[in-house]
Amino acid sequence: MKFSAVKALLVVCLGGALVGAFAAPALAHDSLEGSTPAKNSVVSSLDQIELRFSAHVSFPVVILHDAAGRRFESGAARVDGQKVYEKVAGPLPSGNYVIAWRIVSSDGHPVEGEIPFTVQAASGGAPAASPAATPVASPAAATAPAANSGSGGDLGSGVSVLVWGGVALVVIAVIAALFGRRGKKASGGHDAA
Repeated sequence: MKFSAVKALLVVCLGGALVGAFAAPALAHDSLEGSTPAKNSVVSSLDQIELRFSAHVSFPVVILHDAAGRRFESGAARVDGQKVYEKVAGPLPSGNYVIAWRIVSSDGHPVEGEIPFTVQAASGGAPAASPAATPVASPAAATAPAANSGSGGDLGSGVSVLVWGGVALVVIAVIAALFGRRGKKASGGHDAA
């Protein structure tokens, strides 16, 4: 039995469908579902940061810094199920802050983002500069959780890889079909037995 171009096309299409079916779950990185404080919120004080994710996460890093780069987190971040907690070092003075976070998703991929918010301390509240605040020690520490607009995963690049992979499979199948027909025309359309 000869392997026809139609059979080759079916095999290529089936292979592409299987690759797409198994790759799709890997693109579903865990995402940030909410936080305390919320993105762009205004708070009067903050004792603890809470990040809520779509699934269990691991290896969290949470950095809280002000516009001058002074850091205000206290100790290591703690995971409790789908939530990550980070304590704040002392009362925060009024100003703009950013929570930069990075976790490892349940699928093993890192996910990161930033949550900007503002503190408007009550009058007579926190001093202008907290002694618990520490300056950012190194550029690596300050840039570890890069800005990713807060909601997690880089889903777009994974989808485009699948789309281009599918296009490549279709092009290969069309080329195989054309060469298969050309071979039959050259031999007069008859198979030698």
